[in-house]
Amino acid sequence: MGGKIIIKKTTSENLDFINLVAELDKSLWERYPELKSNYWGNNILEINPNVVIIYFENEAVACGCFKKYDKNTIEIKRMFVSPKVRGLGLAKQMLLELELWASELGYVFSVLETLNKQQEAIGLYQKVGYSIVENYEPYVGLINSICMNKKI
Repeated sequence: MGGKIIIKKTTSENLDFINLVAELDKSLWERYPELKSNYWGNNILEINPNVVIIYFENEAVACGCFKKYDKNTIEIKRMFVSPKVRGLGLAKQMLLELELWASELGYVFSVLETLNKQQEAIGLYQKVGYSIVENYEPYVGLINSICMNKKI
């Protein structure tokens, strides 16, 4: 599937980002109905200046962002690729773009949390150098969470 890909740096106020995150949340609620009360408070859409959206054929199809975790570390958040364009390498492209942006801002490490049924995501993260670590706050004690980190 060839097509024009545009990568755009933006903020969490971007309507395309808001719509993609709503699609992400819907897919997570369907896949993990038992976790609504435990997890969704960690996924509130905060004001965020570090958002990336990927457009394919002028349609917003993938998003991700990062926020400061500590002075040297960012946390990757809200990674999503629309099902209709999965398999094109967009998630990897998105992740590398986010890491590059963070390193340009002086960050050295990246952490992230995903859920245990997200085997494709876990595989991608490991393929690009993330390692599984003990759960960090606010995921300590949440058995469905998989936390990972990487030096960027």
